[in-house]
Amino acid sequence: MLQELNSPVLYLICGAIILFVAVTCIIFMVRAYRAGKAIGMDPARLRRVVTSSMTFSFLPSVGILLGVIALSGSLGTPWPWLRLSVIGALHYETQVAEAAAEAVGIGRLSAENMTPRAFSTIALLMSVCIMWGMVLSLFFNKRYTSRLQSRESEEKDPEQNEGESRKTTRKKAAGAGFADTAMTAMFIGLISAYLGSYIGGFVSGNGKFAFRGDITPIVVCLVSCVVMGLLTAIAERKHQLWLESFSIALSMFAGMTAAVLL
Repeated sequence: MLQELNSPVLYLICGAIILFVAVTCIIFMVRAYRAGKAIGMDPARLRRVVTSSMTFSFLPSVGILLGVIALSGSLGTPWPWLRLSVIGALHYETQVAEAAAEAVGIGRLSAENMTPRAFSTIALLMSVCIMWGMVLSLFFNKRYTSRLQSRESEEKDPEQNEGESRKTTRKKAAGAGFADTAMTAMFIGLISAYLGSYIGGFVSGNGKFAFRGDITPIVVCLVSCVVMGLLTAIAERKHQLWLESFSIALSMFAGMTAAVLL
């Protein structure tokens, strides 16, 4: 099955889509550069912006490359390459692929258990479930950004906001705080669910507390967390902010190395 997933036809289809997106990005970049020159921006500053943008785009992509390598062992190279090159997110793609693999009954995401039906289901879910961000942005992004801009203007001029305006500002600040708290809680809940499944798989086997299950996911998770924590601490305490671009890639690489060694 893995040979079919790496067939020239899939490379051609996925490569054509990626090429279309890349050409579109180049067109917009050239137009933005010309527009900057048209409004009188310094060409040297524009070149520095291009260089810095390329640097900060390349470094985080190392983590994306590791994701493509990790998924290519079960889904082939063209499909993960497409998903993580256009609009995919590394954490999203792996989660949906694993959940879909369990739902279709092949168990873990692996090339040995992969079937045409399983791959088509996994590919469909990976594509459909992530597109709602674009769809919802078409209808609600303008209203959302206008609220953000109004909140920023009120925060800049607090003396001009009396009475009801101050109440509105407090409500918007509370709403923003709730959004941050909700996202943090959702992330913690997601991690807790995965850790619970890993620990449950290790502790129980065939309905009994045997402590003979697979400990690899637990070790990988712990190693990745430790490396991520160390890099974050160094970046914050030593003011080495450039490490933030490498933290995800290095923590993933450390976790994968631990899995291989174990």
